[in-house]
Amino acid sequence: MMDTGRLYGDSLYDLAAEEKLTETLMEQVEMVSEVLKENPEYLTLLSEPSVAKAERLSLIDEAFGEQVHPYLLNFFKILCGEGIVRSFSGCSREFRRRYNEDHNIAEALVVTAVALKEEQREALKARLEKISGKTVIMKEKQEPQVLGGIRVELEGIALDGTLENRLDNLRKQITE
Repeated sequence: MMDTGRLYGDSLYDLAAEEKLTETLMEQVEMVSEVLKENPEYLTLLSEPSVAKAERLSLIDEAFGEQVHPYLLNFFKILCGEGIVRSFSGCSREFRRRYNEDHNIAEALVVTAVALKEEQREALKARLEKISGKTVIMKEKQEPQVLGGIRVELEGIALDGTLENRLDNLRKQITE
């Protein structure tokens, strides 16, 4: 059975695609997600059953009424009214997944010890696009414990070229 976030996110995407609004709503879904991530207390307030439903819906109008398309505003209100507003992040992930699928986009998480230089970033992006045959959107993350090299997750496939991984493989070969 499909979870709530996927089910609702799927429905929102279907509507956006039908109305040729995928680009607009993608940007707005990401913006709302960011606002919710930065303000967890707002999400708590919208989920609070002791706050009257009409008041919670009016809070949504105040916060997003002028900034988002009416479809997204009403979608958010439905989630709030059904008491499942916390599943918005799941809806957002599903919307992004469908958007990426339709637009031949792959997301890559790139983990390095230090930030990549611009030319390294561009070369890596070009290489990942060649491997995947898709437009790649890279998200970078620095983890000092990554000893040299780079770790990439591209569409669920881990590519680990870190020194740490090479040492682990060497250890395994020696002990075998």
